[in-house]
Amino acid sequence: MATVVHPAPRPLPASRAAALRHLGPQYYAAVMGTGIVGTAGAGLGPHGAVPGLRTACTALWAAALLTLAVLLAARAAHWARHPGQARAHLLDPAVAPFYGCLAMALTSVGGGALIVGRDWLGAGPAVALGAALWAAGTVTGLVVAVGVPYLMVVRHPIEAPSPVWLLPVVAPMVSAASGPLLAPHVPEGQARGALLAACHGMFGMSLLAALLIVPPVFARLVTAGPPAPAATPALLLVLGPLGQSVTAAAALAEAAPWVPYGRGLAVAYGLPVLGFALLWLALAGALVVRARRRGMGFSLAWWAFTFPVGTCVTGLEGLGRLTGLVVLDGAALALYAVLVAGWLAAATGTVRGLLGGTLLAGPGPAADATPPTTPGAPPTTRPHTPDAPPTTPPSALRAPRSTAPHRTLSAPPPAAPAPVPPAPGRATARTR
Repeated sequence: MATVVHPAPRPLPASRAAALRHLGPQYYAAVMGTGIVGTAGAGLGPHGAVPGLRTACTALWAAALLTLAVLLAARAAHWARHPGQARAHLLDPAVAPFYGCLAMALTSVGGGALIVGRDWLGAGPAVALGAALWAAGTVTGLVVAVGVPYLMVVRHPIEAPSPVWLLPVVAPMVSAASGPLLAPHVPEGQARGALLAACHGMFGMSLLAALLIVPPVFARLVTAGPPAPAATPALLLVLGPLGQSVTAAAALAEAAPWVPYGRGLAVAYGLPVLGFALLWLALAGALVVRARRRGMGFSLAWWAFTFPVGTCVTGLEGLGRLTGLVVLDGAALALYAVLVAGWLAAATGTVRGLLGGTLLAGPGPAADATPPTTPGAPPTTRPHTPDAPPTTPPSALRAPRSTAPHRTLSAPPPAAPAPVPPAPGRATARTR
């Protein structure tokens, strides 16, 4: 009888085999950036002014919802199949803050369900989906807002501030901005009051935490000069707490009329903050153009061109509803054009990187080293994170300065002369 020899299975290409292993939380930024284009566009004045705008915004929200579902499944498989790499992400100061993107992706898509998703899902399913995603995102955001800073304190000692630090603390602000959308669907009385009170509390929590981070980031930018080209897009993350806080203030003023002078306080707060946001947008935009001329290539950091800018658009829209000023609506429309341009650049680069295998490619054997398992010991190698801007300055990679007296490096110090033994039979002279 002839022996049948089955051919050995062909191994998957290296890029496919390592794709799931190197799937980090940074990819949730694509969900946030796509969803904000839909929700921000839905608030641009009368929908009949631009034919098909409402339908396009709903389609973008549906794309964000589908992307969120795919990423949640892929990230669950990542934790199940590569737990060591997943834990290494938590211990990496360049990756751990991006867990805030998970919370913001959940809450932003949930808010979009209440704004545009009801057109396709219906009022009842849209409210149920929005409430579920808002609750999951809020709980995740509160855990991340405490857990990631704790890990940064005890496991990520870094001497230079980075805008990426804002990601975990901004997540509660997104919940505060989208929570008022659920208020009309919550029974009046204690339930609705508790919801709005929680949103006010998360507003203050996130705002005060952001105020602790933004000044050192600006100070380092002025004193140390512009960041590396690959890290320059992260500067736009500063717009996130600014624009989102104005959006939340306007939404809370509309949903909580029982707050004394709520509408006036929202306007008095929102206009100056958005003024500074536009100043920062101009500064960061100029630095991005400078970095692009110096060879800045595409990375997932380009998604910083989307969601932070979109929060400023929604903030302008909220202030326009409170004040009735047409100039604010015009500014929102102009900034929305910038948002769409940023989304097209980020989405095009992401699709090309995924199809070409460059975004999910493994970093190589050296970067794939297994982190130590000793409790309390930091990882010896950082996992591959091409999409996360570096947070460690070049000075931190140098050897620490010695406390010994300064000596020149050109020649070693002269050695002390060896003592000459005394001649036999003769006394040794005394030294003065």
